[in-house]
Amino acid sequence: MISVCIATYNGEKFIRQQLQSIIMQLSPGDEVIISDDGSTDRTLQIVEEMRSSARTQQSEHAVAGEGKTVPAIRILLNEGEHGYTPNFENALRHAKGDYIFLSDQDDVWTPNKVEVTLRSLEHHSMVIADADIVDAEGNVIAESYFRQRGARSGLVSNLIRFSYLGCMLAFRREVRDKALPFPPNHSLCTHDNWLALVAMTFFSCTVLPDKLLHYRRHGANASKGGLEKTTTLAFKIRYRVYLLKWLAKICNR
Repeated sequence: MISVCIATYNGEKFIRQQLQSIIMQLSPGDEVIISDDGSTDRTLQIVEEMRSSARTQQSEHAVAGEGKTVPAIRILLNEGEHGYTPNFENALRHAKGDYIFLSDQDDVWTPNKVEVTLRSLEHHSMVIADADIVDAEGNVIAESYFRQRGARSGLVSNLIRFSYLGCMLAFRREVRDKALPFPPNHSLCTHDNWLALVAMTFFSCTVLPDKLLHYRRHGANASKGGLEKTTTLAFKIRYRVYLLKWLAKICNR
């Protein structure tokens, strides 16, 4: 079973296209978990429309005696601390799947993302795949996020310079179980860095050159995507010391 965890906040412009690119790749019994951080636009209405459409499709299959099922869309409200890291943590806590994919609200999955990723998850606990970078209209502005970021694989390299985005990660349930709960200071521990470091420290992690995602930059993203320098050296050191402290704390968990 696959669980796709999406953290939403005022994502009405792109959420429908993203959900369509995801749902078409899922199988009966899989789930999409939407954790919403208090959207004030039509994000939840659009998601509810898509969920209602899926339920109608389910009923039509039943009437036709086809016995088919469609992926479930589950909507959660993040009622705890706000921000994209606790919002993703809320979604992850409710995930039932053996394989978990993270997704932003404004990207688009390539049609082979699930197939290619699952093939690698047979042998590794976490799979990280490259993406191209597109603008608001979907035009490619960079062929490779890895190349743009100067990404390097491995635990030490990623403590020196974090290379990956959460939307690039897919992992087995064991990684989720080891990583939760997230360290409490979310300003010093974002969900993507924490999950990747847990996987690299305690499990098997592989990095794919395949571009399985159209990573959208549109000027209103929740983060800078690691493409702009926004922190001081002192903060970077403090950030990494905090993560190492918490990695050591969960060694025997």
